Amino acid sequence: MSVNPQYLSGNEIRQKFLDFYAKREHQPLKSASLVPEDPTVLLTIAGMLPFKPIFLGQRTPDFNRATTSQKCVRTNDIENVGITKRHHTFFEMLGNFSFGDYFKEQAIIWGWELSTKIFNLPPEKLAVSVYYQDDEAYAIWRDKIGVPEARIKRLDEDNFWASGATGPCGPCSEIFYDFHPERGDNNIDLDDDTRFIEFYNLVFMQYNRDADGNLTPLANKNIDTGMGLERMAQILQQVPNNYETDLIFPIIEKAAEIAGINYSKSDEKTKTSLKVIGDHIRAVVHMITDEIRASNVGRGYVLRRLIRRVVRHGRLIGIYGRDVKFNVFTPEIAETAIALSEGAYPEVRVRENAIKAELQREESQFLKTLERGEKLLEEVITKLNQEGKTVISGEDAFKLYDTYGFPLELTQEIAAEQNFTVDVDGFNAEMEQQKNRGRESHETIDLTVQGALDKLAENIEVTEFIGYTEPTATSIVEAILVEGISTEAAEAGTEVQIILNKTPFYAESGGQIGDRGYISGDGIVVRIEDVKKESDFFVHFGRIERGTIRVGDSVTAQIDRACRRRAQANHTATHLLQAALKKIVDDSISQAGSLVNFDRLRFDFNCPRNMTPEEVQQVEQQVNNWIAEAHAAKIETLPLAEAKARGAVAMFGEKYGESVRVIDFQGVSMELCGGTHVSNTAEIGIFKIISEAGISSGVRRIEAVSGPAILDYLNVRDNVVKDLSERFKIKPEEIPDRITTLQTELRNAQKEIEKIKGQMAIAKSDSLLETVESIGDYKYLVAKMEGIDAESLKTAAERLQQKIGNHAAVVLGSAIEEGKVSLVAAFGADINKKGVQAGKFIGAIAKMCGGGGGGRPNLAQAGGRDASKLAEALEKAKGDLKASLG
Repeated sequence: MSVNPQYLSGNEIRQKFLDFYAKREHQPLKSASLVPEDPTVLLTIAGMLPFKPIFLGQRTPDFNRATTSQKCVRTNDIENVGITKRHHTFFEMLGNFSFGDYFKEQAIIWGWELSTKIFNLPPEKLAVSVYYQDDEAYAIWRDKIGVPEARIKRLDEDNFWASGATGPCGPCSEIFYDFHPERGDNNIDLDDDTRFIEFYNLVFMQYNRDADGNLTPLANKNIDTGMGLERMAQILQQVPNNYETDLIFPIIEKAAEIAGINYSKSDEKTKTSLKVIGDHIRAVVHMITDEIRASNVGRGYVLRRLIRRVVRHGRLIGIYGRDVKFNVFTPEIAETAIALSEGAYPEVRVRENAIKAELQREESQFLKTLERGEKLLEEVITKLNQEGKTVISGEDAFKLYDTYGFPLELTQEIAAEQNFTVDVDGFNAEMEQQKNRGRESHETIDLTVQGALDKLAENIEVTEFIGYTEPTATSIVEAILVEGISTEAAEAGTEVQIILNKTPFYAESGGQIGDRGYISGDGIVVRIEDVKKESDFFVHFGRIERGTIRVGDSVTAQIDRACRRRAQANHTATHLLQAALKKIVDDSISQAGSLVNFDRLRFDFNCPRNMTPEEVQQVEQQVNNWIAEAHAAKIETLPLAEAKARGAVAMFGEKYGESVRVIDFQGVSMELCGGTHVSNTAEIGIFKIISEAGISSGVRRIEAVSGPAILDYLNVRDNVVKDLSERFKIKPEEIPDRITTLQTELRNAQKEIEKIKGQMAIAKSDSLLETVESIGDYKYLVAKMEGIDAESLKTAAERLQQKIGNHAAVVLGSAIEEGKVSLVAAFGADINKKGVQAGKFIGAIAKMCGGGGGGRPNLAQAGGRDASKLAEALEKAKGDLKASLG
């Protein structure tokens, strides 16, 4: 008779796995970041991903065996989270790896030993799968391990594992736990998740798959295994699903406590929401720990989406109806997740403040728009219900996204709950239209240039860049492109792209724009306006001003030194700015983007709060102090690991090679950077911040000028001051007081105008008393007033209603300007008692004019866009009042 396995905590399971393989000469390694080195994936999605270069033979391993517990995040099955027993966005993958050492037989033997001897799983409760063509694995399980053939199943493509569309891959073999062995071994179905759970996957890494799907044998056969920690915890803790293990359930209980509910007594919909919160908050905590910030692109979008799903499910279980500290709850939930994780991942506690600040900010921001967005979506669904339709248009979905920050996935999720779908193609079309509207403001390398370069690459030399030390170069013209087409020659007046074998021109990179200058030769002058880098080629964009340039010509490439000096000053100033922000505002500040131009610099940075005016001034002063102190630049190329060990700041998410260029202004700033810089901070001269503002949630932007560009900045402002002084006939220092006086006079004049408008409206309204109509004990007045603004219309309606009495209903309309309609309803107390409310009444009338509105039962305002419908709308108001009061 089978016995149940012994209870182990999640932490115990993790440690026993690592200890088992450490005793078998595997090197225990710390989990890699959720931000992978592999550029083909956004997030670390598998335990083997950090070892992909080793499996591909691109990197030599420091050891032949390793074991890890790897943090992973996947969102491809996000809609199943909380619904199935074992789908997650965040999970831990326990793994043992062999790099050209042991292979299939040893991996299977150890996998079985770990499962049955360490975790004490009864052998009769286990079943295995193999790839249908892998006879070797089948024989090992049957003959070496002794698994009955009835419990070994051959499976097709599901048992051929790959890390992605390209990369290492191979057949795999899985171990399953059987919750119901009493059902027998005849024709067992491993896909029956009511009976089986796959907990250990052994991948026999033999091949590399290229972009065309071709398989080639790897240099060495490798082993990659993965045991889901959460799944093993479910088995050993004998709970019905992964969520009720000690890895997640304390988070669920905390969320239930905040909501004032009991998980065990909740319905399935509420349990699902609690599970989503429990799962997603773990993902969020570890993503922020690994320095991912919420944004609208890439992995930042994944983070924002997860946070917003947590917030929405918090609303669904009633959290926001209770007294939640600071009106947000995610930081409190995160504390439970941090406490659960800090034993294995101490960095989560180190990053506690950053985690909670990011959650506080994101939740607060989303709550401001969520209610409005949900209300709009509900209106859309109600309208579709009335029309008998079940598809939300792409236009409506895009409006929710663009105006209210509603991700498409959230709209789909809410719609699905009410059996509606979303026109995704229509949404994508709206998105593409918006992108097209903004494309003109973005400069990118011409794709036709890239296509031409692909064809030329085999026949021309890559460009040698000497511009760090040399402003000129004698070069050979390797290629000439005109409108993206390769040509042997081009003459004066032609826009060209030129590739040289050697260049002093800096190509646009790292936020710094490309150099300007000239390419000249025998009777040739080409003005270069921009330089971009495509692969290893520097593409010089310019116009031939004189002569004819030919492939093979020997030319002189000369940068514009004045422009270079401006770019250098602004780039170094950007480094000093980041150092000053870290020193004065918050040490956790990191770069989110930058622009280094000839006339200005822009620095975007992640910051958990707004900057004060005093801090902005202090940062500016600190940068100028460092400039005055004349710090010399030390520039060297170092191994990436050594540069980071020395404290060099890297831009988060940027991919670096094994060797990196380090710009070090000793004692002030040390960064990894490929840009051009001054040799001493004193060369910058002066630095001035011209603006500081938030540009998105958690991201702020500083724009500044430095060096020679300061003179341009001052000249513009000096001209403005001179112009104002001449206009007002005052001294420059008197300008602020004069403007204050003018503003006061303007406000007083506006108040007087409003007063006169109100008096005119009252005067006009008195003449309307003759048009009051009666129906039984009630009186009503519906009229159009010409040339009256919304506020004056409201004043007139209130006064008329008060004059006529509590049994009166007054509706007034006005179209003061084309495309703008104003409507007001003022109802007395007796009208309200009749069940007629001003807010609901005027809202329905306004829809006829292409608008809407509402307000209190006794007084409400509305607006519209179609003035041509005003007369018809007022006629409807009169008819509706007759019907309601009759």
